[in-house]
Amino acid sequence: MGTGSIQRGPRQDFSRSKDSALVAQHTVFAFALSVLLFALCVCADAQQPNRVFRIGLLAAGSPATSPAREAAFRQGLRELGYVEGKNIVIDHRNAEGKIDRLPTLGAELVRLKVDVIVTAGGISTRSAKNATVTIPIVMTQDIDPVQNGFVASLARPGGNITGLSTLSPEISGKQMELLKEIVPKITRVAVFGTTTNPGTEEALKATELAAAAFKIQLQYLDVVGSKDIDQAFQSSSKTRVDAVLVLISSVLNGRRTQVVNLAVKNRLPAIYPFPEFVEVGGLMSYGVSFADLWRRAATYVDKILKGAKPAELPVEQPTKFEFVVNLKAANQIGVTIPPNVLARADRVIR
Repeated sequence: MGTGSIQRGPRQDFSRSKDSALVAQHTVFAFALSVLLFALCVCADAQQPNRVFRIGLLAAGSPATSPAREAAFRQGLRELGYVEGKNIVIDHRNAEGKIDRLPTLGAELVRLKVDVIVTAGGISTRSAKNATVTIPIVMTQDIDPVQNGFVASLARPGGNITGLSTLSPEISGKQMELLKEIVPKITRVAVFGTTTNPGTEEALKATELAAAAFKIQLQYLDVVGSKDIDQAFQSSSKTRVDAVLVLISSVLNGRRTQVVNLAVKNRLPAIYPFPEFVEVGGLMSYGVSFADLWRRAATYVDKILKGAKPAELPVEQPTKFEFVVNLKAANQIGVTIPPNVLARADRVIR
């Protein structure tokens, strides 16, 4: 019986087939897991909508006092993607000119647990500072936040307050220059201000320096309440001043129509810190563009809501200034605005 060879079929690579099966199983499992995770995320998103941030707005006056500023702030927020009722809520607390109410209103915002407090001036910033050391505070305007003790320095605030400063000493010089150009023979100017208003002392010093350069005498009249406005004009009339310069004051701003009407009645050329005075009949204003500061304040709010610390956000100074003239008011008091002065105006009310 002879030996024969055993015929074998093609060799099968069983290990490779096994690996392919495992890879297929893993692929199916990974796909199923991805689908499950995606479904869970969609479900979570449906159950947990985007967070709505609360912004507290603290002001000494009322919204009607300076509507353009708050409008600029809201516009700044919209440009950054914030929509009221959708992802932000603004809680207003306005003292309506009653300064003694500010501490209580600041405490209310703290109890509401707002995410950030936006303040409309040094007095409201002081109240917010006294109310909290943890909630971030954004100043829309303050003449000297370092001097007022709100921040350690402009570059590194160091606490829970940051924002914008109106510090610009050259403003007083420009205001005196404009008065001198309109009333060349001017020798005596009444300065209306409020000593209890943060920054008044610094503003008065700058005004005194500017007046000395033009050889102009100043008569400072303190207006701490609305009843002082009439008395201030009576004193100005008795001393025969040539013009009036109004410093930043929550009292004077809140009663600006009364101030403007009395200036016209006494036929006194007056220069104001805000265009709102000119819009109600005042002669002219020159100063920082507060609408621009409020718009820029929205940027600070955005950064803070995204996790930035106020202590590390430098305080910025003004970069935009505004000169507004009212020709109707000039005609009422018998003043002619020189063409070269009129040409420099950012806005002319006719």
